[in-house]
Amino acid sequence: MKLKVTQENLSKALNYVARVANTRGTLPVLANVLLSVEGSRLKLAATNLDIAISSFVGAQVQQEGSLTVPARLLQDLVSGLPGGVIELEQDDTRLKINSGQYKSVINGVSAEEFPVMPAIEKGVRWQVPAATLKEALQQVVFAASNDESRPVLTGVLFQSIDKGLFVASTDSYRLAEKYLMENELEVKLLIPATALHDVLRIIGDHNGDIEVVCDEQQVLFQVSDVELVARLIEGSYPEYRRLIPASFATTATLSRAELINITKVASLFARESAGSIVLSVDEASESIWIRAVASQLGENNATTSVKAVGSGSITLNSRYLLDALQAMNGKEVQIGFNGKLEAVLLTDPDKEDYKHIIMPLKS
Repeated sequence: MKLKVTQENLSKALNYVARVANTRGTLPVLANVLLSVEGSRLKLAATNLDIAISSFVGAQVQQEGSLTVPARLLQDLVSGLPGGVIELEQDDTRLKINSGQYKSVINGVSAEEFPVMPAIEKGVRWQVPAATLKEALQQVVFAASNDESRPVLTGVLFQSIDKGLFVASTDSYRLAEKYLMENELEVKLLIPATALHDVLRIIGDHNGDIEVVCDEQQVLFQVSDVELVARLIEGSYPEYRRLIPASFATTATLSRAELINITKVASLFARESAGSIVLSVDEASESIWIRAVASQLGENNATTSVKAVGSGSITLNSRYLLDALQAMNGKEVQIGFNGKLEAVLLTDPDKEDYKHIIMPLKS
C-alpha cells in the first residue's frame, strides 16, 4: 500500500471510526483501525464486534494493500500534523507516514487478523432525511437505559405502526416516542443506543438523505462516505404504548422556556433528595408551582402562569423533567397527569409527533 491523502480528510475519517476501536477487548486487533485500498479510495474501518464504522477517503493510490495499526495512536498523530498532503506507505506490517518535516513509523498487525462483520445481503432498504433522523434521535436516545442487566432497554425501537415509522426508548422510569415518517414497509428494529449516538456524530451537519438497510440481525446507516453497521439487540421490547394515558384529570399548558427556568432553579435545592421536586397545578389561579426542599440548604418555591384544567400535585425527578423539556422544540409544553402515582405526559400542544412520559416519585 502506497498512497497520498490530505491531512484534513484523513483526520476527519479517523475521528469517525477510531472511537469504536476497543482497547479493553480480548482481541488486541480490535484496538486497531484497518486501512485498505478500494479503487481510488482509502477505506478506514474499526469495530468492537457489535458496531463497525467505515469511512472512505479520496486518495492518489500508487500501490494497493491493507494493514491494521493502533487507532488511537494514528488518530492523535494525524490530528497533530500540519495541513497538507500525507504520504502513507506500507512496509510489511509497518506503516510509514511522511508529511513534510514529519516522518513516523507505526508498527501494525496483518489485516488478515481483523474481524469483518457479515454483509447485509437481502435486507429491507429505506431512506430518511438526515435532519429528520437527527431530530428524532436527539429527542429519544437519551431515555434509553444504561443497565446492561436488561439489554432490551439499552436499545432504541424503530417500529412501523399504521403506516408510520416511530422511534421509542425507555429506561422504565421515563419513555420517549417520536413519529419519524410515513413508511409502507414493515420495520421492527431494536438498535443499541450506543450505536445511535455514533450515528448522531456521523450525521453532524449532513443535509442529504440517509440510506438505511436492515435484516433480522443487523442494521446499516450510510451517511455520505461513512457507513455504520450495528448488531440488533435480541428480545421482546415492552408494550410501552399501554403506559401512555388517554385522558388526564389535570393539564397545564405553559411556556417551555419558563418551565425550564423554574425547574433549573428548583433542581439546585433538589440535589439532597435525589432530584425530587413537587410540581403543583392550580386551575383557579392559573398557576404552576415547583417546590424543592433541602434540609441542609433550605427550600425553593418558583411559580409561573399556565392555562390549567383541573388541579393537582405530583413528585418528579427534576433531571428527567429537564431532559424532556430540553429535548422538545416548541414554544409551549403541555403537561398532563392523573393523581400522584400515575405517569406524567409531556407534549407540544401544537404538534403531536413527540410524547415524553415520566414516572412519578413517591412523595
